[in-house]
Amino acid sequence: MATPTLADPSDAEPELTLRGLILGAAITIVFTAANVYLGLKVGLTFASAIPAAVISMAALRVLGNSGLLENNIVKTQASAAGTLSSVIFVLPGLLMVGYWHGFPFWQSAAVCVAGGVLGVLFTIPLRRAMVVGSDLPFPEGVAAAEILRVGVGHVPAGEPGAVDIAAGGLIAAAMNFGASGLHVLSDGISVWLPAGNSIFRLSTGFSLALLGAGYLIGLYAGLAMLLGAVISWGIAVPVLTSLHPMPAGGDLATYATQIWAQKVRFIGAGVIGVAAIWSLAGLAGPTIEGMRSALAGMERGGRAPKRTEQDMKPAWMLGLLAFSLVVIAAAFFAFVSGAAPLANYGVVTLVLTGTLFAAVFGFLVAAACGYMAGLVGSSSSPISGIGILATIGGSLLVLAMFGARLDDETARGAAIAFVLFAVSVVLATATISNDNLQDLKTGYLLGATPWRQQVALVLGCVVGGLAIPPILDLLYTAYGFPGAMPRAGMDPTQVLAAPQATLMAKIATGILGGTLEWTFVGIGAALSVAMILLDAGLKRAGSPHRLPVLAVGIGLYLPPTVGVTLGIGAVLGWWVERGLRGRPDAEQAGRRGVLIASGFIVGESLVGVAMAAVIGATGNQAPLALAGVGFAPTADWITLALFAAVAVWMARRVLRQG
Repeated sequence: MATPTLADPSDAEPELTLRGLILGAAITIVFTAANVYLGLKVGLTFASAIPAAVISMAALRVLGNSGLLENNIVKTQASAAGTLSSVIFVLPGLLMVGYWHGFPFWQSAAVCVAGGVLGVLFTIPLRRAMVVGSDLPFPEGVAAAEILRVGVGHVPAGEPGAVDIAAGGLIAAAMNFGASGLHVLSDGISVWLPAGNSIFRLSTGFSLALLGAGYLIGLYAGLAMLLGAVISWGIAVPVLTSLHPMPAGGDLATYATQIWAQKVRFIGAGVIGVAAIWSLAGLAGPTIEGMRSALAGMERGGRAPKRTEQDMKPAWMLGLLAFSLVVIAAAFFAFVSGAAPLANYGVVTLVLTGTLFAAVFGFLVAAACGYMAGLVGSSSSPISGIGILATIGGSLLVLAMFGARLDDETARGAAIAFVLFAVSVVLATATISNDNLQDLKTGYLLGATPWRQQVALVLGCVVGGLAIPPILDLLYTAYGFPGAMPRAGMDPTQVLAAPQATLMAKIATGILGGTLEWTFVGIGAALSVAMILLDAGLKRAGSPHRLPVLAVGIGLYLPPTVGVTLGIGAVLGWWVERGLRGRPDAEQAGRRGVLIASGFIVGESLVGVAMAAVIGATGNQAPLALAGVGFAPTADWITLALFAAVAVWMARRVLRQG
């Protein structure tokens, strides 16, 4: 996609308007709900900037007299809140370790809001160096700018827009309702193949949200996740089940899944951790240089006089920084003083430790995440790896401070919860840093006012942070999490996997309890090093092919119904892209594919949230079911046919001409 030229709207054009902020808040709640559900279900969230831009254009066109910059503010606000949803990669862990039995509203909201605002503030000094004065591609920021410029300029007939995202959303919503609501469709299929004592698994999911996510992440990332699934279920699980045969009378699927969950997943954790460290090490030099240039620019010129160069005033930044740190400290005080084991360690000590850890570690990862977003895009930035590093760092810090006092199981559980709470603040900061500079790149290309965008980002964090806790409570009450069921008699197969939160809880528990499977983490680390060397060799040889090591680790860690479906989506996107090469309408048609894929994600996720509300209200896990367990084999084949038909429909709609 060609880089759009810098726009130069009139200074009189409306930008930060009340109606825009209200619309941005409404879109924020929708995308926050969708991202929370999707993240808890499969461990992935979607970038909401582009679909938010499309919805903004459609809504403001109906209201009339809308301009480019007002649409950009709506997109900026909604994008920030959608990104903040990634905090659910940690928060559910507090229920899994038994410290929380629900999501306390003010503590949860404080983590999200204050951590998100820190993410905005920490990346403001980097705007000039990374957005204006560098050649970082910022792929999603550039794409969003192009969509807004074309869309606000009155979309020609046939140009992709709200119709495409609505079509994808309705189809995905219908299929998800058929599976999770009526139970006449299936959400995936698995075939278990014993070979001697070894157990293999062939599996795929039927989630259109995952198909759309795979379409968006690209071929190499999708194939890397597929490779991770193959290593997991084609090599690691068969080898381990061969070395440790299933006990007599055991269930094939249950035993193999247990081996994968308790051992193989930690191989994935090792891969993810080393890949994240490698990414951060490679970015250390450019990040330090970028910050040095930005600070030097601020010292030389202060706030630039031109509207398009004005960042938030230093006084505002300092005020928001002080407010955020106070909120974080208050949240830690409430968290610590509410439990005797933690209070016994010293309330003041723990509050200061948690606040400083969240602020310092958050600042370090903010610069790295901002740079990574500019380099590879927000969707491909290793936020999960950042969370793992923060969990390891926080656990080792607590172990060094209180190691001798962690022999008691109750005290150790409270310390694990403290680490997870601190990491949740860091992750909120990291996710917003990952998104902030992408939005500012869009604004730079459109001629927006930076400080107004930064205000919209802060407001997006506030709205999203207030929306996340009740959505989490709703989903927890309806489905539960692994090891954390809100009431007796719930179906454990219907829990929301919350894979990252499960992993963070296991890492903290393993380090502080001395039970972490370091052997399997070490195997994953060694495998990661080997793949990093292979990828470096490909790059040195000038090969266009890449091996995204982090994606391999995620494929190892997530269930195969996720990795395989993502791989199918990635291959579909590559095949469609090949079909568009050389066509004069390739850019327009390609945008249609992006919007349909986004619609799949939003439609399926919103039905998941709606079904959670129904389940929570009725207390019945399947209140709308029309079919019983005996219909499942038939449902598998029906859903497979529908899934294939939708994939074909999507490809034909994108590839059609005229």
